[in-house]
Amino acid sequence: MELNVRAGESFWYYSNLFGIPLPLIIDSNPNYSYNTLQIGAPINIPGYEIQKHLINSGDSFFSISNQYQINMDVLMRMNPEINPNNLPIGQTLNIPQFLISPVVQVNTPYTSQNLQADLNKLIQLYPFIKRNIIGQSVMGKELTELRIGTGDRVVHMNGSFHANEWITSPILMQTINEYLIALTSNGDIRGLSMFPFYNTTTLSIVPMVNPDGVDLVINGLPEEEPFRSDALSINNNSYDFSGWKANIRGVDLNNQYPALWEEEAAIKPKEPAPRNFPGYAPLTEPESIAIAELTSQNNFNMALAYHTQGKVIFWGFQGLEPPESEIIVNEFARVSGYQPIQYVPSYAGYKDWFIQDFRRPGFTVELGRGVNPLPLSQFDEIYQENLGIFLASLYM
Repeated sequence: MELNVRAGESFWYYSNLFGIPLPLIIDSNPNYSYNTLQIGAPINIPGYEIQKHLINSGDSFFSISNQYQINMDVLMRMNPEINPNNLPIGQTLNIPQFLISPVVQVNTPYTSQNLQADLNKLIQLYPFIKRNIIGQSVMGKELTELRIGTGDRVVHMNGSFHANEWITSPILMQTINEYLIALTSNGDIRGLSMFPFYNTTTLSIVPMVNPDGVDLVINGLPEEEPFRSDALSINNNSYDFSGWKANIRGVDLNNQYPALWEEEAAIKPKEPAPRNFPGYAPLTEPESIAIAELTSQNNFNMALAYHTQGKVIFWGFQGLEPPESEIIVNEFARVSGYQPIQYVPSYAGYKDWFIQDFRRPGFTVELGRGVNPLPLSQFDEIYQENLGIFLASLYM
């Protein structure tokens, strides 16, 4: 939401007026210096959107401000063309409303188009979010990283490496949304105050690593060639893509990392397939390259890759994981009920490479239980389980 600056107003004024922590006001307006707000210029107020109120007989600014629990001065400023002493019946007023519920779409299969729409909404509502385009998919779809927070400690999370595990994307997005609401309201989640983490921890989140594959599983074959013909051929001419994990070229993005890749390649398919083909070499696909470059260019203290299914958390690789990984995963298990598993005979995953190259805590979190793609009927249960893991990633 935007307001126009008036004489004598400051970031402190807006923070007090709306009850929003001062750093969030400052970070939502990066074009302004702290002490010089330009009179008449717009200023962003995070967490608010404009609703409409139809003026009825007997309405007044006083009664409307009480009805919506908003400051009357703010109400008058949002409606400068309205005479406060003579409200015109039948016209509408702009009502600034703080959003207390998430706005992301979680009741429908979550395509890359759903993701982009939700990203746009969140960035408009919470302009202190930083949005970075870290690359493009094979088909040219943007790979987006969100950054939230200013802390030196950086926690990375990603979802939908695997196409038919797309439910991880809306899980991450709603989790982010709930965190943003708690930040702007100076509130808590499960009794834990959120705003202090904004100053200590920076979140790096890539909600959808594999948009082409996700769209293939949900929407079926694309119209564009050669992707349409190639995907159909790789899928043995079947139009059922529910078992498809790979990117649009039939490469499993989570088998693409140079962490014993040769051992993985020796036992996996030797050509493009709906699942498990690790490519002809490590890091050949633009999606896996984008995540690798993002990771290499940043100093992530911890990384969580979200998958489905099994309600387990994989946390080790070849004995290279640091000692604190076990402490962290045991807390993840406590708050989620998931089972920690240190080692499995599987290699070349993002978590494996992260542990190997950076010797930092890395985790593969397998949400939910059942047959992929997991149904949306499991969303609420999975969401609550992961919320504990998300919070623990902030305080551990």
